Formats: sequence, C-alpha cells, structure tokens
Amino acid sequence: MVTPLAFETDIHELEQALARAEAAAPPDAEGVKALRRDLAALKRERYAKLTPWETVLVSRHPQRPQFLDYVELAFDEFVELHGDRATGDDRAIRTGFARLDGRKVMLIGHQKGKTLAERQQCYYGCAHPEGYRKALAKMKLAAKYNLPVVCLIDTPGAFPGVGAEERGQSQLIATSILEMARLRTPIVCVVIGEGGSGGALGIGVGDRVAMLQHAYYSVISPEGCAGILWKVATEETKPRAADALRLTAPELEKHGIIDHTIPEPLGGAHRDPRAAATALKGYIVRQLRSLADQADDALLAVRYSKFRSMGRFEG
Repeated sequence: MVTPLAFETDIHELEQALARAEAAAPPDAEGVKALRRDLAALKRERYAKLTPWETVLVSRHPQRPQFLDYVELAFDEFVELHGDRATGDDRAIRTGFARLDGRKVMLIGHQKGKTLAERQQCYYGCAHPEGYRKALAKMKLAAKYNLPVVCLIDTPGAFPGVGAEERGQSQLIATSILEMARLRTPIVCVVIGEGGSGGALGIGVGDRVAMLQHAYYSVISPEGCAGILWKVATEETKPRAADALRLTAPELEKHGIIDHTIPEPLGGAHRDPRAAATALKGYIVRQLRSLADQADDALLAVRYSKFRSMGRFEG
C-alpha cells in the first residue's frame, strides 16, 4: 500500500476500501468496479489541482521511482562506470553505458537512496565535486564514441558542506554547464523528481530538457526560499515560497525553461513505477531519434540559443 501524503487521506481510505472489496469479491463484481471508478475519478480530480507545494511533496514521495528504478524498468542494459580519476566515487551521481531500445547511450543521474544506509551513502542525492567531475568525464567519453547522453535529475541541490566548497563545488558546476553547452553529441535531460538549484543544472544542460508531470525544478528549495524571505520555513511560509518560485512543469514550460512535460500515471509515479518508466522511455527514445541526424554544429547552435533565450525580463 502506498504511503499517503497529507492531502491524500480520502484517496488512501478509498484505496483501502477497494483492497478489502477485492479480497472479498470477484474482480468483476459491480461494487468493486464502482469503487475503482470512484477512486480513479478522485485521483484525477485531486492531481489535476495540485498546488505547487503539493507537487513538491509528490516529487519527494518516499516510494517515488529513483534513478536505479528507471535503470531497471526502462533500460535494457547498464554497465556502471565509477570514479572521477582524482578524488573518489561519489554515489550521489551514477554514470555508465546503457542500452535503450537498441541504442547505446551514456546514462547519468542522481540517486537518493531508499534505505537509511543507502541515503547516507548517497547523501540524499546531494552530489559532491567528485560527482560532477565524474559525470563530466563520462560525458566527454560519450562524445568521443559518438554516444548520446541521457541525464536523469533528482536532487534537492549540490552538497552544501565546507569540504565540498573547498574542493571546488561551484567551479565544477560552472565548468559542467560550460562543457555541456559545447558537447558535440545529443543530450536529453529529464527531471524525474526534485530539480534543485545548481545541483540539478550541473547535469541539466541539453538539447531537450523535460520534466515528469509531478516533478519540480527551481533555483532554490521552497524551504530555502522561505528562510530567506521570511526568516523561517513553516507550514505557512513553505507553500507561499513554492507559489512564488513558479517551480511546476506547466509554469516552466510556459516560460521556455523546459521543452516538454512527461505525463505520469494517475496519482503519481509512485503509484505505478512501471507505467512511469514506460512513459519516460518513450519520451527519451523519440527525442534521441529526432536529434540523431542533426549535424554537430547545428546541434550546438540550437542548444546555445535555447539557453540564451530562456525566461522573460521586465524593466
């Protein structure tokens, strides 16, 4: 049973009622079918009207699929590549050769972890400088062998520790942005959960940038924004900050920050990871096909122009 969020109490109760009915009656019983219809209608209505803060909560759901889940469900093969050849192997960013629908790709993404031990090992998806150095080295390897790059983004932000800053965190993120802008191979980036600040942008420059429907992408987390604007992050200020940040997929697509929104299963990706993976796989395959025949110079010119023209400015 899926762990309910605060705004899903009635959905959770209906799911429990349906589970009891399915255990006591045949699947085609009229009462069971009626409960299924009611549950689908309630999910459709509730998820069509999510507030920005509720979207953030969905993107952080503990059962939401993560990078390694999509590796298993959407990709046919994955051979992980470790280390940055300088400091170590950051487990918050995973890299490796993968095969998608018969096409070889370089796959890069954030991994948050499921258990407490894994989360501590992955620093909850907050990468260190060695993670971005590792990712950049593997992107250059992909360009050398004419392989497209696929990046799956899911991080609250780069690791904020003193040691990370001393080892050049901000410089490496800036270098990664520069090098991705001129990497001579197709790049497809998808925000699958959280897209937090420079931690996300460090592997987020691509020819196609998309988001899953209930992911978010923002210059800062709602908690961080609330702390700056109102000096405290509370149950009142966090939703206000989320509203102000315009962090949902429809807002970002409207302003040209992302190219596409990938629909999620009814009730969110955490309710049907396999369906979410199928939608993600279909999107990436289509985009790689559309980019495959473009000359490198044309690819770079369009990529550069896309990022230079993002957003709107008011005097």
